[in-house]
Amino acid sequence: MTWNPQQYLKFGSERLRPAHDLLARVTLESPRSIVDLGCGTGTVTALLRARWPQAAIAGIDNSSQMLERARVALPDLTWEVADVAQWAPPSPVDLIVSNAALQWVDSHRTLFPRLVSHLTPGGVLAVQMPAQHNAPSHQIGYALAESARWSERLKGLVRRRPILDAAEYFSLLRPHVSSLDIWSTEYVQALSGENPVTEFAKGSFVGAWLSALPEAEAEEFETDYSKAIAAAYPRNQDDVTLFPFRRFFLVAQR
Repeated sequence: MTWNPQQYLKFGSERLRPAHDLLARVTLESPRSIVDLGCGTGTVTALLRARWPQAAIAGIDNSSQMLERARVALPDLTWEVADVAQWAPPSPVDLIVSNAALQWVDSHRTLFPRLVSHLTPGGVLAVQMPAQHNAPSHQIGYALAESARWSERLKGLVRRRPILDAAEYFSLLRPHVSSLDIWSTEYVQALSGENPVTEFAKGSFVGAWLSALPEAEAEEFETDYSKAIAAAYPRNQDDVTLFPFRRFFLVAQR
């Protein structure tokens, strides 16, 4: 799979707002070392630098296309292409932030305790992940991708349950941390343009599927998905499409 930074950033403000809400719950005053895990184009990394300019900050991502964009914007930070699922720092870190990335990684039952183990005493793990998998935007995509037409072509790429339930994360992490804050928020996004929900999804999971298909087949899949999505998320009289989007948050302090 490949990622398209331009497509992802079409809805940059909508994607960045949850990061602001996540960081508002991080109370560390002067972390010395910060890692943005799954940093993408570096938009959240820029927020980290603005808030903690004296910290040593590293952005980690497995997409070289995303990191190329990040390096242009913030050339003096450390950027590393790495598998987020296997990443480990050379020494413990004061703050690990991951915004809309870990939903792509398997084995959360082992991943999250391992990330906490990479923190310094008093260090913080702050995570935001989409919790949209039960919404029409995703259920329509899953059904289409698993249909007879597409199931073989997209085999192994459909993630129907990309994250655990809140209670599972609590049980996993509470024995390893001094404090744990978990919450969810549904953002009612008012989007403009022609079928903006399709465009939003193309910057995420649908875009990953399209990149795995030949061009003609990708166009066919997008057409079928767009038609169903337009019916599920109609434009109102003001030419605005309301797109409720649920997100999961977790802030754990060791």
